[in-house]
Order: sequence, then structure tokens, then C-alpha cells
Amino acid sequence: MDRTKEIAGFLRSRRARVTPEEAGLPADGRVRRVPGLRRDEVARLAGVSTEYYTRLEQGRALNPSAEVVDAITRALRLDDTEREHLTDLLHSGTQGLRRAAPATKAQRVRPGLHLMLETLDHVPAFILGRRTDVLASNRLAREVLTDFDALPATHRNLARYYLLDPRARERVGDWARIAAETVAMLRLEAGRYPDDRRLADLVGELTLKSPEFTGWWNDHRVLRRTHGAKHYHHPLVGDLHFSYESFQVPGDAEQTLCVYNVEPGSETAQSLRVLASWTAPGIPTH
Repeated sequence: MDRTKEIAGFLRSRRARVTPEEAGLPADGRVRRVPGLRRDEVARLAGVSTEYYTRLEQGRALNPSAEVVDAITRALRLDDTEREHLTDLLHSGTQGLRRAAPATKAQRVRPGLHLMLETLDHVPAFILGRRTDVLASNRLAREVLTDFDALPATHRNLARYYLLDPRARERVGDWARIAAETVAMLRLEAGRYPDDRRLADLVGELTLKSPEFTGWWNDHRVLRRTHGAKHYHHPLVGDLHFSYESFQVPGDAEQTLCVYNVEPGSETAQSLRVLASWTAPGIPTH
């Protein structure tokens, strides 16, 4: 990534969404040529000079203090994830070198986690790594989403599935929302690992092949997925409704366990039991 362009794009997009009224600024009678706050207004709210904020937005003020980042966070009403992303961008000149090395190492799921996935045989569960790579999945996850194990290793990626697999549009309920949120997850990671070549290749492929990707990417939205609702439509059992939870794997902050829970006794729970029985591996006969 071009760090300067990323900082400018992110800060401009964030100040464009905050109106002077929301920020508590009085009307000054000046004609507004851009939506949201001007640079001088952000500077005033953050307690820094307009010149300094301009240099910061242009990527020319390196490694600002935590106090300055906090002040800009308050001025632009950033949430915790956005603040983390801004910190990554503003300090990528030093932290990027430290973070580039881990991003080049192949990720492995330890045996105990594979066993956990198989133990969770009544609900879909899978483990995501960097770039939303699907590192491991249980049988129901492969049935409800897609069989990642059957794909080439380089294609076992959640963002790639949502945005490039035509079947995902038919199977994923509220596809546009889910796909856009997944792009926001990639945005967050791009700020954290600006020199990750595999991530850059993925972004390039999505840019070329997905009509919607560029618009979502240029929104500069960032997201850390923790929990929420998912809806899928399975060709065999119909609609499936889940409440998902995501957990950082103990001992590896770059792996996330995702579990799709269901209400006991619900139609989805019954449908999953049927799906599990229909797709169970055959029992060998002797």
C-alpha cells in the first residue's frame, strides 16, 4: 500500500461523515465545497494547528503521539477499530517492518484446534487466518458455506468466496452487507500489514474480478468481526439462521475461531440435523 494515500483517504472519508452540527461547531457562513468537516475544523476540535493536521493527513507527520491520535479520534468520532486502524497507518513506517515478517510465514492450525472443530459437529465452525484465509473447517461449515478443502490452497479464502464465487450470491443471505463487511476486514488488515504481498495480490484480484469491490474498498471502512447474525439458503434444507461468535485463538492472535450457533429446537437446528445425516460419510461395509 501507498501509506500516504491510505492515510489521506482514511482521514478524508472519516471527516466527510461528521457534520459541523454533530461536532458542535457554529455556522461560519463559508461555502462548503466538501461534505463534513474541513481540515481546520478537525484541527480546532483536536487542539492542534491546521498546518500540523494538514501534514498529518498528507502523511508527512510521522509517528504522532498517542495523545494526538486520541484527540483526532475524538474529533472524528472514530470507534475503537477505526482508532486502531489510524494508529497502524500513522505508525506503519516503523511497525510495518516489524509486522511484515510474520505475514510471510505459513499459518498452521494445531491438532487440538482441529479436534475442537470436529467436536463441534452440530454447528458450522471454522478457523480464519490472515487475509480471511480459511485455515480449517468442520463438515457442517463446508456444507453450509462451500467445501474449502476441495479448493486449491490459494483459493481457500472467505473474501474470495463471498466476492468471486457466483454460488455465494445465491447462498448467502443479505449478500451485499456480508461481502462489504468482509472487505472492511481486509481493509483493517491492510493497515496492519502494509507489506503483505499475498494480501496485495488478493486485493488486486478482487479489484479486477469483483464489480463491487472497488467501491467498498474506497469507502475506507474497517471492521473487526466479533459477533452477529448470519443467514444462508442451502439448496437441500432451505433457510438457515445463525448467531455467530468469533474468538481469538489462545496462543495465536492471528487465528480466529468462528462458530455459527443455533437456537436449540429451532427450525435451523432441525435442518442442520437433517443436513448432517444426509451428508454423513458413508459407513464402510465388510
